[in-house]
Amino acid sequence: MSAQPVNPNLPPDHVTVFIDGVELAAPKGSMIIQAADKAGIAIPRFCYHDKLAIAANCRMCLVEVEKMGKPAPACATPVMDGMKVSTRSDKALASQRNVMEFLLINHPLDCPICDQGGECELQDLSLGYGRSVSRFSERKRVVADEDMGPLVETEMTRCIQCTRCVRFTDEIAGTYELGGMQRGENLQIGTYDGKPLTTELSGNVIDVCPVGALTNKVFRFRARPWELIAKESLGYHDPLGSNLFLHVRRGEVLRSVPRDNEAVNECWLSDRDRYSHQGLAAEDRALQPLLKDGDGWRETTWDEALAKAAQILRDNAADDLGVLAHPATSNEEGLLLARLAEGLGTGNLDHRIAQRDLSDGAVAEPFASPIADIAKADVVVIVGSNLRHEVPLLHHRVRQAWRRGAKVHVVNPVDFEFTFDIAGKHIVPPSRVAGALAAGELNDALKEADRAVVIVGAIAESGEHAAAIRAAAGDFARSHGAALCRIPQGANALGLVRQGVLPVSRDAQAMLADPRSAYVLYGIEPGLDFADQATALKALKGAQVVAFSQFACASTRAVADVILPIGALPEIDATLTNLEGTAQRAFAAGRLPDEARAGWRVLRALGGQLQLPGFEFTELSELRAGMQPRDGGEADGRNGPDRGGSDGSRDRASAEDRRDFRRSHGDASGGLELAVSPAIYRSDAVVRRAAALQAHPLTLGPRISLHPQDANTIGVAEGAMARISNTAGTATLQVSVSECVAQGAAWAESGYGATAALAAGRVQVVPA
Repeated sequence: MSAQPVNPNLPPDHVTVFIDGVELAAPKGSMIIQAADKAGIAIPRFCYHDKLAIAANCRMCLVEVEKMGKPAPACATPVMDGMKVSTRSDKALASQRNVMEFLLINHPLDCPICDQGGECELQDLSLGYGRSVSRFSERKRVVADEDMGPLVETEMTRCIQCTRCVRFTDEIAGTYELGGMQRGENLQIGTYDGKPLTTELSGNVIDVCPVGALTNKVFRFRARPWELIAKESLGYHDPLGSNLFLHVRRGEVLRSVPRDNEAVNECWLSDRDRYSHQGLAAEDRALQPLLKDGDGWRETTWDEALAKAAQILRDNAADDLGVLAHPATSNEEGLLLARLAEGLGTGNLDHRIAQRDLSDGAVAEPFASPIADIAKADVVVIVGSNLRHEVPLLHHRVRQAWRRGAKVHVVNPVDFEFTFDIAGKHIVPPSRVAGALAAGELNDALKEADRAVVIVGAIAESGEHAAAIRAAAGDFARSHGAALCRIPQGANALGLVRQGVLPVSRDAQAMLADPRSAYVLYGIEPGLDFADQATALKALKGAQVVAFSQFACASTRAVADVILPIGALPEIDATLTNLEGTAQRAFAAGRLPDEARAGWRVLRALGGQLQLPGFEFTELSELRAGMQPRDGGEADGRNGPDRGGSDGSRDRASAEDRRDFRRSHGDASGGLELAVSPAIYRSDAVVRRAAALQAHPLTLGPRISLHPQDANTIGVAEGAMARISNTAGTATLQVSVSECVAQGAAWAESGYGATAALAAGRVQVVPA
């Protein structure tokens, strides 16, 4: 190798390297394996993963480098100008075959029963580099398995100690739950304490494992890879819109795996998106159209069900009708709901069903920063969010920024557990979150920031003081030149805004506080999805209700007059708009159960029966041709986010009326301020029915958490039962005492029947 560059025309930070005779330009400091991968030159490997730190454990990637006496690991050998590398020479191949022989000494011969069979890296490479017989006659090593929880199955005798899983929990998940114990031939990979994995990203260890040591417990023994058809789909339990494949056999969704998209979820997938498909086969799945018959229900035909639904809507049109949609409803379904509302003359249309304070008319907005750029921020401020549970892979992006040196500050009513260090924290009751954004310390932290990001989450957006917090966060971000990233409250909240699923008259809270004579519920589980369950159920029980639903659950049966079974996202063609404003497409994968139909088909049939304009199409492509994705303005004759005209006025319940409503339903003299965050595995109807997720350690169950001083004043201790009440309702919950909760506040998670009775505001807590 000469002191002069081989190719002087290259950029100064690149060098020339020759791999198998092919001249390549590679960045200085990069490894041989990275240069080879970029050129499409295959080098076998087990421990190397391009998202993880280099370990050089397995030595499967040994190659021959000119003027080096011994074979070099391609994953840990930096390129040098003029370097000549051979990946297929006799020396390189002999080294790779020897490594394979050692790896197979203790590996069990159980490929026929291994879930990794057919997609196993060891299986693939052993075909090319392994011997047909083993020269070792000693007994194979046996390693005891660990119970890593309800999601990940272990067969640790198969482990080849590549440490990919260890590096994943250290570097990506940030929970440091796996490690190597003992040494030499006794080395074992496992948890240090024998407890289940608690990371919300645990399923990714299955993907990174190159053998069958860590497999999908829910998928175990269900099918072979070659029996499955992969369909492109999306995560629909948070607004990130993670890209994934659904693996289907004969119409049944058997598993979800990540689909690479560097701009969204990279190559990772949250456990919520990976395992939620279990909920599609719940016992209370809506399979047939149902009509209320006295105090019971009877199955009926689609014709009769649609005729009944049409009659209800005809009899209760205009201002007598309210239309409420789940915020994960697809763009296509949302557009048809907007057309249905317009055709029936009602301005009572909304998807913001879980948000209590809509007095500022706020709607979801695209992130001011691309998702990937959050990892490059130098200061991140998290406001009112348990981000790790709310959007797990957005939390991962913040961790990436922290690993690059970013400072993270938090303003929250609870000192939630994150996987990065917090530079500054303000743990205050919800009413003081907006004021905390003006704190001198927080403002000083952003003075020198070049790339600052402010993330506003569910506690802030859905709470009793949401309007004040949104205003404070906006002012704070503008004053510091920070990117304001308000997390949309729903998987497709931003898409529904763009399709006009917004009120001209009453918003979600107003049309329930002032009940209508009829409602359309779309994709909603009435007993758990509303911000104020007591008010919602009271309004719905006193009205006629047409429910488009994936589940015929008890709460839907309690309020509905007709239930129209519709498909969930894995079963339909649809588009969702993620939190940065990108519309992404999901393809139908699972078979629609029994008589269930895609929601857009049911809406088209209903609109046709009502003879409304805009329902004359027959194919989804025709409907999509009329969609106009936008950030605001007109679409299909309806106004955008400011649905009331150029002066922004709205013919809806006044802001003062809503303030009176919140006071009467949220505030009680004295007591504690209630902070409510969505439980990670109770976020929507499908997730709630996924048995493995309900058995996960992060599913804590309904409880109320108090600061020790507040608990002492009230006279309750850890594990005791307490009665929590306000004007909205009463609940009896187990008490958790923690200094993480702001003094003067109480924290509960939504999504449980036991906590659904409570609205936000102040609550009285007394021993049960």
